[in-house]
Amino acid sequence: MKLSLLACVLVLASHAVGRAADAPGRAAGKPNILVIVADDLGYADIGVHGGKDVPTPHIDALAASGVRCTSGYVSAPYCSPSRAGLLTGRYQTRFGHEFNPHVGDEAKLGLPLDQRTIADRLRGAGYATGLIGKWHQGYDPAHQPQSRGFDDYFGFLVGGHNFLLHKDAEAKFGSAHSHDMIYRGRDLQKLDGYTTDLFTDESLAFIDRHADKPWFLYLAYNAVHTPLEVLKKYGDRVPASVTDPARRGYLSLLVGLDDAVGRVTAHLRKTGRDKNTLIFFFSDNGGSGRKPFLAYNTGVNTPLRGDKGQTLEGGIRVPFFVSWPGKIPAGKTYDAPVIALDVLPTACALAGAKVDADLDGMNLLPHLTGEAATAPHPALYWRFGPQKAIRQGDWKLVDWRDFETKTSSGWQLYDLAKDVGEKNNLAAEQPQRVAELSAAWDKWNKNNVAPLWHGDVTEDPTAPPRVTPKKK
Repeated sequence: MKLSLLACVLVLASHAVGRAADAPGRAAGKPNILVIVADDLGYADIGVHGGKDVPTPHIDALAASGVRCTSGYVSAPYCSPSRAGLLTGRYQTRFGHEFNPHVGDEAKLGLPLDQRTIADRLRGAGYATGLIGKWHQGYDPAHQPQSRGFDDYFGFLVGGHNFLLHKDAEAKFGSAHSHDMIYRGRDLQKLDGYTTDLFTDESLAFIDRHADKPWFLYLAYNAVHTPLEVLKKYGDRVPASVTDPARRGYLSLLVGLDDAVGRVTAHLRKTGRDKNTLIFFFSDNGGSGRKPFLAYNTGVNTPLRGDKGQTLEGGIRVPFFVSWPGKIPAGKTYDAPVIALDVLPTACALAGAKVDADLDGMNLLPHLTGEAATAPHPALYWRFGPQKAIRQGDWKLVDWRDFETKTSSGWQLYDLAKDVGEKNNLAAEQPQRVAELSAAWDKWNKNNVAPLWHGDVTEDPTAPPRVTPKKK
């Protein structure tokens, strides 16, 4: 009788916690949310996608602990616009963040200030919010992370950053553009260490520091982006059979990234937080292959065609895993297209945070748990300078740019169910489908705006030559 009474009390208590989790402004019962983003990770370089050059047991284990989204995308094939889409849940072309913020008026260069970020929304729902790692959304104080909803920030503002840090390093382009030093909040730090390890150390400290409330952590490693700086403890684990120095450098970064993911997930288990933490893992874009003009890192995207910077699958389809033990089924695959834009509405749904009607992302939870039978999106779209694409079901219409010949392909049609490598162009055989998909893309594009700044000439053929400011 006493056991029955106790069971009733526990059931009632669990319902009360559930109601509290749904109430705006209440933190009780809300899950932690961890978004791990790799930089320029090749699709085929991890074990779960067939990579064999180095083992990636921790990334593979994370994939196995949840759902592996086989058609997981990002909203741009380049670093900064992809992250702008992630942070806002909106196609970044809707607000002009089409290219990397290279040169311009720094007061206007970065994620537009009228766009609310996932950190803004989750902080309003009672979450502690943190960014550790790469920002790449603007340099001046108004565009920096602590002005965009993040309570805690430890990282760098630029697109690429050195891995090996030294206390006597000097900023190369002024403080905001430093490739050698790290910000803590708004203050530059001079540190010794290796960024992958430092970012992981800071992540564990952030998790422990916020044990009394739900937290959102955007953990944005710079691995495996260039420069290919090797730390001996990671480089020694790359097999001798890999002889190309650039490939060895890339793989050493990947070994470090995999260890880092393992340290974070092990800490969640050790502290008992794993079952109350939703984890997303993906790359900001595809691997850059061996293209020197893309700061190449030798990332391999097989069987996908194309690389970072292109609207072919190799530039926009990425490793994409979602894990939440006990809430999302483990060891499953999900084949319908999903996109990084979905992170924000998914997180907000769990946090009880308000979302706006103009979001392009969708709450993925009902789809990943099997509650919803339909696909999250009727179609996905891309625009990146002269490049464009639409995926509707298994059909993809794409106009991509060859950076070496500096030419555009024109519309090409592929059946991704049969031809994920985009080798058999069906445009001539199916003109009606081309017309329908191109019309759908044109309709979507009417809600986009002109880019707020030029990109590099690689991504933006209309860009003027970049002029390096003279030192005073």
